[in-house]
Amino acid sequence: MVRYILFTFIVLLLFCTENGIPVKAAEDGSGKSVYFIPIEREVERGLEAFLSRTTEEAIENGADHIVFEIDTPGGRVDSAGQIAKLLQDLDIPTTSFIVNQALSAGSYIALNTDNIYMKPQATMGASGVINSDGTAADKKAQSAWLAAMKSAAESKGRDPIYAAAMADSSIDLPEYDAGKGKFLTLGPTEAVEVNYAKAVVDDRVELLHELGLSNAAVVEKEPTFSEEVARFLTNPVVIPILLSVASLGLIVELYSPGFGVPGTMGLVALVLFFYGHIVAGLAGMEAIILLILGIALIIAEFFLPGGIAGLLGIGAIIGSLLMSGYDLGHMAMSISIAFLVTLIVSIILFRRIGMDKGVFRHIILKEQTTTELGYVSSVNRLELIGLEGRTVTPLRPSGTAVFDNERLDVISEGGYIDANRNIKVIKVEGVRIVVREI
Repeated sequence: MVRYILFTFIVLLLFCTENGIPVKAAEDGSGKSVYFIPIEREVERGLEAFLSRTTEEAIENGADHIVFEIDTPGGRVDSAGQIAKLLQDLDIPTTSFIVNQALSAGSYIALNTDNIYMKPQATMGASGVINSDGTAADKKAQSAWLAAMKSAAESKGRDPIYAAAMADSSIDLPEYDAGKGKFLTLGPTEAVEVNYAKAVVDDRVELLHELGLSNAAVVEKEPTFSEEVARFLTNPVVIPILLSVASLGLIVELYSPGFGVPGTMGLVALVLFFYGHIVAGLAGMEAIILLILGIALIIAEFFLPGGIAGLLGIGAIIGSLLMSGYDLGHMAMSISIAFLVTLIVSIILFRRIGMDKGVFRHIILKEQTTTELGYVSSVNRLELIGLEGRTVTPLRPSGTAVFDNERLDVISEGGYIDANRNIKVIKVEGVRIVVREI
């Protein structure tokens, strides 16, 4: 089992070194280059890691402009905040090209770029803060988000009232079909009217013409396989599933002979969890080291008494999971779900299979010293009942007596009996021989 664990984590470390193969731009005489970077699907930490890598590459290669092609329904506010900081720190001119929708966190990201262009069917806005259960966020979170939206608009010279209306449904803008109770959503024509979008364009060629970069070399960036996998594995819905599969696989493996499918599934799920979080920049080597230490302590628990090693091992593994999570509350909830699922399955397995299968058969003593096998804890000498003898020592109430030249330890029926007195055995209970003075 230890070999499997070491092999799996070696593979994990090798995967984590993958950075993808950069795409080089063809040089054309203009001496300028434009990077096209997609912002698609949900906004989360995996997207943040991808944008960090590609923008750094654009800076290193001397790009003259970065275009973010946006098509997202939104996502995590905290991840959007980190992406916005990344965009604000860029010295290269940036443009958001909204090809379909830039809603919620997507609109916030667009507001943090220098220019916004939209396709004819594109929309942006509807940026209210919603919890994972579909309810509105508390007032504190809404207030912070509203201030962030307004600040992003102002930083690029845009009227903050429209950004505020995207995040605050109480702001009344009936001319844009955003009366009270509605979040503002702008189409391309409306976005141009309020100076949020520069123009409406049909494709990249028209966009580059508007930017004055028609002859620039175009570099298209796409997520590497690792980044695509990481974005999936760090999804808030996938995390508790991975942890549940990991814990279930390892628990079921305890009831299986050898190391088979359940244990392999558990290890793979655990490796995928850390792989995704390392690629996304959430987990570092300290989390991996703590995880390996925890597994080693749990294995050591099978050979050490006391249970301390096992408890420390479980604590180390939980600590490594918490260190790897972007949101401590969500990670704690995911661990709780996995623990509850594992507990239920463990109870079912214990009741149906017992503790005499798999690994347990090697560490639990099943043999019994039964009378049928010749094991006797003590001889019950019933033949002594009625036998007469003489005390060798005083009985207070226990002492020694002789019966047919055999010295035995006896106990009086209740009172004191002096030495050299005649006695009689009246009861035998295991090693307890009760006598009475004659």
